[in-house]
Amino acid sequence: RRGEPVVSPGRPRILPPEPGRTPTAEEAWAGTALLDRLPGGYVGLDLNGRITLVTPAAADLVGAAPDRLLGALPWEALPWMDVPHVVDRYRAALISRTPQSFRVLRPPGTWLSFELYPDPSGISVRIDRTADAREADPVAETAHGPGRATVLYHLMHLATTLTEAVGVQDVVDQTAHQLLPALGAQAMVLMTAEDGRLRILGHRGYNPELLARFDGTPLSRDIPGAAVLATGEPGFFPSFTQMAAVYPKMTHEDGMAAWAVLPLIASNRPIGSVLLSYDRPRPFPPSERAILTSLAGLVGQALDRARLYDNKDRLAHRLQSALLPHSLPSIPGLRVVARYLPAARGLGIGGDFYDLIRLDENTAAAAIGDVQGHNVDAAALMGQVRTAVHAHATVGAPPDHVLGGTNRLLTDLDPGLFTSCLYAHLDLGNRRACLATAGHPPPLMRHCDGRTELLAVPPGLLLGIDPTARYPSLECALPPGCVLVLYTDGLVEAPGVDPDDATAALAGLVEQSDPRDLEAMADTLVRHAPAPGDDIALLLLSPTPDCR
Repeated sequence: RRGEPVVSPGRPRILPPEPGRTPTAEEAWAGTALLDRLPGGYVGLDLNGRITLVTPAAADLVGAAPDRLLGALPWEALPWMDVPHVVDRYRAALISRTPQSFRVLRPPGTWLSFELYPDPSGISVRIDRTADAREADPVAETAHGPGRATVLYHLMHLATTLTEAVGVQDVVDQTAHQLLPALGAQAMVLMTAEDGRLRILGHRGYNPELLARFDGTPLSRDIPGAAVLATGEPGFFPSFTQMAAVYPKMTHEDGMAAWAVLPLIASNRPIGSVLLSYDRPRPFPPSERAILTSLAGLVGQALDRARLYDNKDRLAHRLQSALLPHSLPSIPGLRVVARYLPAARGLGIGGDFYDLIRLDENTAAAAIGDVQGHNVDAAALMGQVRTAVHAHATVGAPPDHVLGGTNRLLTDLDPGLFTSCLYAHLDLGNRRACLATAGHPPPLMRHCDGRTELLAVPPGLLLGIDPTARYPSLECALPPGCVLVLYTDGLVEAPGVDPDDATAALAGLVEQSDPRDLEAMADTLVRHAPAPGDDIALLLLSPTPDCR
């Protein structure tokens, strides 16, 4: 009749400290009445933080019905309590067994004070109204920060995205995108040290002119970011007064009210630092400091990998630039345009190559190829293939002999990578071309009348597989005004696209382009290429009427 739940016989009962004695109904009522007569509200928590008792006054203060609170965690039942410092104070009371207190804002404008009194059986909590905590304490903890669930989501997402970061700028972008909203910060600066100077790797929320004054300055213990790099110890400053006490030479220029300066640790050494800034005073309780330090560890590991990646990327591009022709020779009677685009993913380096060789006054050779892979090994092998092709071509060998000799060299080297290659001997005097292929995509010929044809060069085996492989050739006319299009598979291949359809589409683009402007034609072909998951090489050759 009273609406109380029926307790099954198997449900555990909470026994009083004195074994064997159950409180009578009168004693329980007297205890409840005692709490009701005292000012404020009272809540009982078990050792897991769940509410076991709540007085009507406490329910009224927090603005929730008692049946909604009983059995729940306070920060689950009351979203405005879902802030790190509430859980932190509960844990501190539970572990230290000493009283704790905090103030929190119940929206829209009611400030409540909480006093926690722990013992081995649980925690008693006293709740009362209080004045605006910010007036008494400028760094009072409020519930304006993000909830634990929000922080956890951003932390997990940050960890995931940082594993995919492929450069320092990626780390800067992902750190700013995830950390600032997760932690309620308004600005961030990512720093490192290079040659004894402070380097700003990236920032958000700051005036670039302000940071430019610090970029490149000598490392000094008077600058928070540089000091953290030297000591590896984080710094938390709830107000500028506290920062000035540690760094007296710092001036308050950024307009922020609180700062956290964290070391970025990798391989047990600081490799950088991150500065997080807040536009309101912030207390940085222990739980938040632990979160910030853990986050800095994630960023530090990602930054270390990103710097290694950037160094490898620069090395790979220098290697590839050295192996590709710096410029193509000027050959009378022949217009030539070349393009090379690195792959969008990975190191941005591959084994695609092209070359143009002047043999004598009336003949030239063109080669294009693709070494398997997108790494430094592929680039190194590409250089060997290009050198071998060049060496065989300059002695006047025909196309089948050029590819055959290069193939025997690669099988002897046994690099573990295969290579496709197309070689064209251009007789400009007789207006003829002779082509041979080693598993390479067939070239296109745009005739003078605009018709574009796929040249059916007899197929040959990829280089580096069989030393006895033969490479039959195809001869074709090379009249003035035609365009011979040599390309690698990155220009046509894409997942889910039929290669024949892609090649036909490429031929259509060649047919629609103006053969008098090879630069525009090359730009059109590259612009319509699939999203480059592979690198692309393109060589356009067009004889002119003045060839002898």
